[in-house]
Amino acid sequence: MWRSIASNALSFFVVAIFLAGGALLWAQGEYSAEGPLEAPICLEVARGSNFSRVSRDLAGQGAISSGFLFRVGADYADKTDALKAGSFLVPEGASMAEIVDTVTRGGASTCGTEVVYRIGVNRVTAEVRELDPETQRFVELAKFVPGEDEVPEDYSRVRGAADTRYRIALAEGVTSWQVVEELKALDVLEGAVAELPPEGTLAPDSYELRVGQTRASIVEEMQRRQTAIVAEAWANRSEGLPFDTPEEMLTLASIIEKETGVAGERGMVASVFVNRLNEGMRLQTDPTVIYGITEGKGVLGRGLRQSELRGATPYNTYVINGLPPTPIANPGAAAIQAAVAPEDTDFLFFVADGTGGHAFAETLAEHNANVAKWRQIEAERSGN
Repeated sequence: MWRSIASNALSFFVVAIFLAGGALLWAQGEYSAEGPLEAPICLEVARGSNFSRVSRDLAGQGAISSGFLFRVGADYADKTDALKAGSFLVPEGASMAEIVDTVTRGGASTCGTEVVYRIGVNRVTAEVRELDPETQRFVELAKFVPGEDEVPEDYSRVRGAADTRYRIALAEGVTSWQVVEELKALDVLEGAVAELPPEGTLAPDSYELRVGQTRASIVEEMQRRQTAIVAEAWANRSEGLPFDTPEEMLTLASIIEKETGVAGERGMVASVFVNRLNEGMRLQTDPTVIYGITEGKGVLGRGLRQSELRGATPYNTYVINGLPPTPIANPGAAAIQAAVAPEDTDFLFFVADGTGGHAFAETLAEHNANVAKWRQIEAERSGN
């Protein structure tokens, strides 16, 4: 009898182990399998939340098949305490394992509402945008000029939301004075910038913000990024360039930045200035003259006068030889790269061609012909 009982107990134990093993394999498969979500959603995780609340939210939106299995899987992966607050894009068919990874990985939120402050040459604009999970495209809710326009309701609404993200997009070619002045208009930042950063030392890029962050810390981050960009470019520069220091390279890059907004032209524009410097020719570039007049404080807003083209200032490259004493704006990485690796051409001249780009020439005769074409285009556009 005892032998029979022992045999039955052993059989029961083996079956139990088998069933437990099967259940574990099923659970692992279910946790990693494609989820039931039929369309992307934006999952908001509030500060102080936990996996129980998140699992209920996900189950309510049809993103997971089992809240219990979702929590157990997170615990088994040792990620229960790694939950991050924010707004996260959960794609169609995401597995529970993928969702756990998304909400514990950290970094910037991937969906929801964001406010983008675009610092440009003429002004700063604020855009309120919301990501559409299905199209994964941002939808603009409001746009205005801080300090000038009436503040939209959408901005006021999201301004008080805990999960709203903030970002600065700094355009290429903005001067340091313009950056500092436009940072003053952003109500999410605090404090003052003690000293105006040297021209050219701020990297045009995208910067994540926190409410209450200091303006000085943003400027410092801009300087850190530009320092790294300049150092890498200088270390990999071409041979035979007509300047001796990273500062001179940055000055040339700023001129390239102000002369063309066409990405494919930067290398050719750079070649013109490099060739002229090598030939001992004056650069004769209008943006440097304008900087000598405005000192980078705003936009000239009119054409240059002949007297200004002849006026003696340290930045008038129609009068001085070589480069001006400092950069005339904050150049982007592409302009910096063009300065250290210009295209190999014999071009010495360029002028607008009416398309937004430029016509390049090797000789003065060719250049004069291009100028005549441009004058004709200008006359036709003005109706003369």
